[in-house]
Amino acid sequence: MEVDYIVVGQGIAGTVLTDHLMKEGFSVLVYDDQSYSNSSRVAGGLYNPITGRKMVKTWLADELFPYLLTYYKGLELRLSTRFLVDTPIYRPFVSIEEQNEWMGKSSDPAFQPFIRQVFGSSQFGEHIYDEFGGLQLDQSGYLNTKGMIVAFREYLLTKNALVEQSFDAESLELTEEGTRYKGVLASKVIFCDGPLLSSNKYFSWLPLSPVKGELLFIRVSEDFEAIYNRGVFIIPIGGGICKAGATYDHFNLDQKTTERARKQLIEKLDGLIKIPYEVVDQVAGIRPATKDRRPFVGIHPKYSQLGVFGGLGTKGVSLAPFFAKQFVEHLTKSEELKMEANIQRFFSLY
Repeated sequence: MEVDYIVVGQGIAGTVLTDHLMKEGFSVLVYDDQSYSNSSRVAGGLYNPITGRKMVKTWLADELFPYLLTYYKGLELRLSTRFLVDTPIYRPFVSIEEQNEWMGKSSDPAFQPFIRQVFGSSQFGEHIYDEFGGLQLDQSGYLNTKGMIVAFREYLLTKNALVEQSFDAESLELTEEGTRYKGVLASKVIFCDGPLLSSNKYFSWLPLSPVKGELLFIRVSEDFEAIYNRGVFIIPIGGGICKAGATYDHFNLDQKTTERARKQLIEKLDGLIKIPYEVVDQVAGIRPATKDRRPFVGIHPKYSQLGVFGGLGTKGVSLAPFFAKQFVEHLTKSEELKMEANIQRFFSLY
């Protein structure tokens, strides 16, 4: 068998990159082992242009967000399914000073595309504590990441483009023409397998900094009208069920849920939500974050047959479409990659 690309991993990164390659007419064979529970399947899936405790604009927001909305809506059409939920995020203010600050920012052209409305009084007081009002965001919402991955997996199976097993880098042969792997010839192999990169003999030098994250699923008595996000996010997914998260653990990197995380999330929920709720489930995953919180995109410094696309961390839903498009343009048209994401910034570590 001969293909243009082998893609290793079918989380958010592998799915989006494979789709971009296929849209350009390339043949792709994806290797993915579902038994490894990756963070893509349990992620909150939030895409949020204003983030963090200090409520700052997301890195590259002006480039990322217009494209991600267009891209995911197009993918929905191609797969004949729905997984993008374009919903306003509501961030309650914690003080009058913060309210005044955002009243001023609402007239700033740098923030206007992402602000739907600034409220000076409580808007969702029946659900949450928002006595100072809050910021309602535009170009925000969440992606049903598991739904997207499953739908694309089914599409790959119809194209005979998926091998449902793990990829063994030790069995990969590099040739003058490209690569050979268990009888499959490919011009390039692109690794999109998240935290597994740290044990990959070709890319283990890249400074991954994996982070364990845990989420709760809670049941409330009525569906919320928006995504609430302050200290903890609460995403309504229908039927009175919400996702609530997330935790960040740099040390305990197994994939088991913990009582500590549960208590931490409940404490934050109790500080945001007014109405009673019931915890119905808890999940955990390992995010493939990086030391400098920027993606890993590019070609190996020695082996031009090998590439990497990953390290998307907590913002995978937002980052994947833009950087997949840029990477494919780099591979096919020699377009420059953004240096903040290009793995050339770490070549000194190789």
